[in-house]
Amino acid sequence: MLKAAILDDEVKGSKLLSQKLAFFEDELQVVGIFNQPTKALNAIVELKPDVLFLDVEMPGMNGFQFLERLGSFDFEVIFTTAYDSYTLEALRLSAVDYLLKPIDEEELKTAIIRLRKRVVEKSTYKTLKKEKVNSNRLALTTAEGVYVVDRSNIIRVEAMSNYSVFILVDSKKIVVSKTLKEYEQLLDDEFFTRISRSVIINLSYVIKYRKGDGGTLELIDGSEVEVSAHRKEALLQKLF
Repeated sequence: MLKAAILDDEVKGSKLLSQKLAFFEDELQVVGIFNQPTKALNAIVELKPDVLFLDVEMPGMNGFQFLERLGSFDFEVIFTTAYDSYTLEALRLSAVDYLLKPIDEEELKTAIIRLRKRVVEKSTYKTLKKEKVNSNRLALTTAEGVYVVDRSNIIRVEAMSNYSVFILVDSKKIVVSKTLKEYEQLLDDEFFTRISRSVIINLSYVIKYRKGDGGTLELIDGSEVEVSAHRKEALLQKLF
């Protein structure tokens, strides 16, 4: 459910907009109506709305000055005004829409559709950003729960039928019901590489490379893993 706030110095105008927004009550809830910009400054921050329907022409402080006084804000803005001379300023603020009074119901519907799309895009961006921040950790879902491991603690990952086995530096083994191919994509960086059909290794834990058709790697835990001939060149480029 999206949360909306309204700031309009005209009581009649704010009530009328609130009534029109009631048509979207299944997806949008009006959580605050304000008629004085100065009183709305702190209150709107506390309400944390997803969108602010903001009048432009108001006595003492117009809509743009109101946003400037806020300094920073995380909600979307839909301007509502009887004047069409502020479109450029609205565009500069990346407003969702700019609705002229009296507000047409179809234009309001279009604005809500744009708002919904903007909120989804913002949520997706935040999720991706969070995943990037936490990219040094990996969540491994098993039959008994979810293990969160640091990538730096992974020595290698081995295929076992349709499962993958993670071997960690503390000798712990975690069995996950995903294929090695799925983790090959997640572990696609300078530290990890797939050396055969059944093994991904952490290059940080390679002790020795023994020459051969594909060659053999000795890892820090004493294990030895064979390298596929067609992956040999790529491995040596990363190693040396």
